[in-house]
Amino acid sequence: MSVRSIITRMKDDNPYLKYIWLMYMAYRAKSERRTLDDLACIKRLYFGYSGRFPNLDNPILFSEKMQWMKLHYRNELMPIVGDKYTVRKYLEDKGYGYLLNDLIAVYDDVSQFNPDSLPSQFVLKATHASGWNLIVKDKSKISWPIWRKHMQYWLTHDIEWNGREWHYAQMKPRIVCEKYLEDESGSLMDYKFYCFDGEPRFLQVNVGRGTAHSTQNYYDLEWNLLPFGKSQPHNPGLHVEKPAHFEEMIRLAHELTKPFPYVRFDLYEAQGRIYFGEFTFFPCSGMPDFIPSEYDIIVGEMLTLPKANR
Repeated sequence: MSVRSIITRMKDDNPYLKYIWLMYMAYRAKSERRTLDDLACIKRLYFGYSGRFPNLDNPILFSEKMQWMKLHYRNELMPIVGDKYTVRKYLEDKGYGYLLNDLIAVYDDVSQFNPDSLPSQFVLKATHASGWNLIVKDKSKISWPIWRKHMQYWLTHDIEWNGREWHYAQMKPRIVCEKYLEDESGSLMDYKFYCFDGEPRFLQVNVGRGTAHSTQNYYDLEWNLLPFGKSQPHNPGLHVEKPAHFEEMIRLAHELTKPFPYVRFDLYEAQGRIYFGEFTFFPCSGMPDFIPSEYDIIVGEMLTLPKANR
């Protein structure tokens, strides 16, 4: 495990350290919004990941095409389906409301939140961000004062500034409280389909998420393990069963991702049924993190860039 991964794990396991990190990010946001335009910010972030600048005049890599799309492509559906609250109505209107997890509450202000009125287990998610969430397996073991500070931060900030993922800035800050879900593994495995113009090409499966033994493996649509990872190497020694509703997941990915040149479409399988996770347009802000790196080229070939509209 890299030093960066160790530091990240320490931060994520400690809500006080994580809050200090949020304060640092708020300081950076204030500074970088004032001093860096979108192009400069994207180039700097990309260089920090790879040691080189992206080719944005003739993008070939998947990571380069992701950055090009941030700068030159807008789709009015992206802020709607990327928002963890407004996507619910979108799916209901399209006839897919049966995929939604139970909504317990939605908060516009921390003063509305009262854990005493909630079940012992639940999940909190900021609707306008990625990674701002809290999985509550036993509410009596949560230090609510520090987490209220987290929630207050969530409701007064966004994450658009760091990688210039423009659609996050179009979302109203809210927090949803949803039913806690768990599958047979004792956690909840993610099935994340990489879809191009409505065509799912492969998927990422997260196992042991949030633990010291977390793994991300990638599979084709025949459930064959693919020889690459993203942010961490794949684990060929790990056997993962194909989900019971896999063919239905593929069908849903086809139907629900057609409006987008690229989107990652996330699903869960729990309690004998499929649950919707989220639409993600720029995984890891679209940074170059394939292992080995040549898959940045291979996956890039799957993405046909749309016509620039800004």
